Amino acid sequence: MKRQSVKEIKEGLKVDSTLLVARKETGVSKSGKSYLALKLMDSTGELEARVWDNAQSLAEGFTKDDVCSVKGVAISYQGKIQINITDIKRVAEGQFEARDYLPSSKKDPLEMMAELDSVVSDMRDVHLRGLLSAIFADRKARELFMLAPAAKTMHHPYLGGLLEHTLSMCKLGNLVSQHYGTVNRDLLMAGCILHDIGKIYELSYSKSFDYTDEGRLLGHITMGVGLVDSRIKETAGFPPNLAMLLKHMILSHHGHLEFGSPKRPKTIEALLLYYLDDLDAKVNSIESLKEKSEGAGNWTDYQRLFERYIYKGGYRTDEKGGDVRDNDAGKDLSPTLFKS
Repeated sequence: MKRQSVKEIKEGLKVDSTLLVARKETGVSKSGKSYLALKLMDSTGELEARVWDNAQSLAEGFTKDDVCSVKGVAISYQGKIQINITDIKRVAEGQFEARDYLPSSKKDPLEMMAELDSVVSDMRDVHLRGLLSAIFADRKARELFMLAPAAKTMHHPYLGGLLEHTLSMCKLGNLVSQHYGTVNRDLLMAGCILHDIGKIYELSYSKSFDYTDEGRLLGHITMGVGLVDSRIKETAGFPPNLAMLLKHMILSHHGHLEFGSPKRPKTIEALLLYYLDDLDAKVNSIESLKEKSEGAGNWTDYQRLFERYIYKGGYRTDEKGGDVRDNDAGKDLSPTLFKS
């Protein structure tokens, strides 16, 4: 199905495309006329849209999470692109690929899963290795772990994001455990792998990203501990003390009671897990902000998550050791030392 992607839609463009309806709300204008406020998306991004004419009639032809045929005109409103829709209707199931309308990791999910399998197989602790192998031997859990986002909006909010986040934490955890000799490496790695496993059931991601009923009522921490505990009970000879330490890591990985953790970290592995999770999430969020921030200049819009503006410029050293100043937004300013 030919279509215009979100990133291709510019001011003044006549839009004739298919997009996923991520949000659908009814509003009333100052003149008392009903209109539709929509958020439309595909794998390349999202934008706002409005239906000003025949809003009630057109609203009957689609619902939130439908992929729709959209016609209209792109305008600039408060510095952002918005579509004024003249016609919108639902596209029948089977006529589109859902993944075309959801953001996805740039990394191959099968390759990432193979890398995670390697992390598990390298563990020396037979109990943790056996537990993780059993969890990912479940075909459904394995497939969901490869597909799930790490969050709805906060960090790694794209298909494969949970697996990408998990692998990144494993790499950080491996480095930290080498630096601090008292850390139980396998326990920390198991925590990195399992801390967010409840998200495979907390979030829905077959269409737009949202929470399941169970996810809203229980949350991924409770669901994750339940999943791990049930597998431990099926694993013969799993040490009770090890089970306690592992479950404590999952329960405390948000670090603070006010952030949703039933417990605060009380072991070195739990404390490291909290900081590694927070670090990886925040770095990914800032990288995404810098990449998606619209307009010129060196600053993003004000970010409520960080309670500050984020600077998009930077400073790097060239390969010959000379200083190179470069504050142009969007350029790669990573030190050469850390490039793979």
